[in-house]
Amino acid sequence: MVTDRRSLWREPRPVDAPPVGRLDWLLVAGFEVAALVEAVARPDVTWRPLVTLLTVAMVPALLWRRSRPLVAALIGFGAAGLLSVLQLAADTGELGLYSMMAVVILLYSLVRWGSGREVVLGMAFVAVVVAIGMYVSSTGWADVFGGTVFLLLFVALGAVFRYRADVWRREQLEIRNQERVAIARELHDTVAHHVSAIAVQAQAGGVVAGARPEKAAEVLAAIESEASLTLAEMRAMVRVLREDESAAYAPQLGVADLPALARTDATPTVEVTLTGPVAGLAPSVDAAVYRLAQEALTNAVRHAPGVTRVAIEVCREADGVRLRVVDDGRSTAGSVPDAGFGLQGMAERAQLLGGSFSAGPRPGGGWVVEAVLPVGPSA
Repeated sequence: MVTDRRSLWREPRPVDAPPVGRLDWLLVAGFEVAALVEAVARPDVTWRPLVTLLTVAMVPALLWRRSRPLVAALIGFGAAGLLSVLQLAADTGELGLYSMMAVVILLYSLVRWGSGREVVLGMAFVAVVVAIGMYVSSTGWADVFGGTVFLLLFVALGAVFRYRADVWRREQLEIRNQERVAIARELHDTVAHHVSAIAVQAQAGGVVAGARPEKAAEVLAAIESEASLTLAEMRAMVRVLREDESAAYAPQLGVADLPALARTDATPTVEVTLTGPVAGLAPSVDAAVYRLAQEALTNAVRHAPGVTRVAIEVCREADGVRLRVVDDGRSTAGSVPDAGFGLQGMAERAQLLGGSFSAGPRPGGGWVVEAVLPVGPSA
């Protein structure tokens, strides 16, 4: 395994930052109103108009805290640093409103969503501003220690949430890679099976051409059909090499093999219903329908409490095939079975083949898993 070892300076910005939404605007509006109310309620603040103007002008930087965290931090702490410099130069009382505490949100956002370079530059600027502010307004080492711990708390929170988001992204990538490997292996076996058939037909054609020339056209047509199907599968195949596995070139299990999952002599009972012409699916789709049904059945048996019946339904539609797996286990609205990353892997498999996937509790109880896949391989 090759590990990408980036320094903090080169670390890229996380990609999970959501866009500006209604809550962001409400947050800004709340701080703006708080600043204006505080300015009215505290007539003792020195240079109150200037302080209020700086606070009101700084607060909208909260809208950029995820998309441009370094710019937002520079604006917020720049305003705080300007007040500290004015306080030092004029030798006046403490300047600023309590609403200026919004800058700690910008400090958290810098560590949470900034790139490595932005975090380094931003933290250096923040350290200078904080040092000036503590020199101007602190009354002793206790204030310095308390203020430092308070700010480091937001830095730590940003680092923790950044790490958790990174772990989540890695898990999602691992799930996606596992599904890609599984699909590539299934397609590899299918393509190898068709290539073997082409080789057999070609060998037979060499024999038939001399003894029965009229049969050569049939052999060539069979070779053409197998080659066309193989080419379609090759275009859909992910290039993945097998490692430390013995090759077993055989067709994968498909929709036609689903009835073998049915059972009536155990709990839960399993019923399989095939509706419409389910033959003729692309091998990758055919294998995917079987794997999705198998995984959904396994999840129902292992994780659905009180399940007594599982129904697997496959229906051929105009340009796709629909899989529906329903159980009667106990479930409540919003509950999710403890199936690890099984549901995510199933959704990833369906999406990789150009289909859709959904899973959730039924209004009347139980759990339903549904997938719709195209008839042929996706582009």
